[in-house]
Amino acid sequence: MRRDLLPSAIAIIAFTVVCGLAYPLLVTGIGQVVFPGRASGSLVKRERTVVGSKLIGQDFRGRPEYFQSRPSVTGYAADGTFFNNQGPNQKKLADQLKANADAYLKQNPGTRRQDIPADAVTTSASGIDPHISRASARIQARRVARVRRMDLTRVDDLIDDNTDGRFLFFGEPGVNVLELNLALDKEQQ
Repeated sequence: MRRDLLPSAIAIIAFTVVCGLAYPLLVTGIGQVVFPGRASGSLVKRERTVVGSKLIGQDFRGRPEYFQSRPSVTGYAADGTFFNNQGPNQKKLADQLKANADAYLKQNPGTRRQDIPADAVTTSASGIDPHISRASARIQARRVARVRRMDLTRVDDLIDDNTDGRFLFFGEPGVNVLELNLALDKEQQ
């Protein structure tokens, strides 16, 4: 039994060094070299100040001059992401979806309830998705153009410029809300 202790201790130390130190450092180093922006959180800067991340949604509620992100059950906090895991027959979820739809209609006058895109009232799988659908962006474009006194065609062009395509053939194109809002601000400088 005693002769097994030394090899066991050596194995624990070796695996700790290899798996706990060397491998994470190697993967982090490769990530920093191959994908420097993404490995550092895809931070978005404005005049040398970090204003957000391309990967994390932000709260723009109460600011009608900006496009609004999807609803979030986490308050857009990236340190504790989760999604609504409630069944379709649960009253709490139905009430939440109705409240989100009512807020969307109030924010975007002239929109009919049946025209609201699903992503405008539901949360994403993480609760912090930075994208909205093109349909949601097009509906919000009327409000943003009116509040900012911009031509709707120019706002639509900015939506197109800030739409990320599919990954290979997966998913749907999505509009990055933070980048679109920053493009609007830049347009009006």
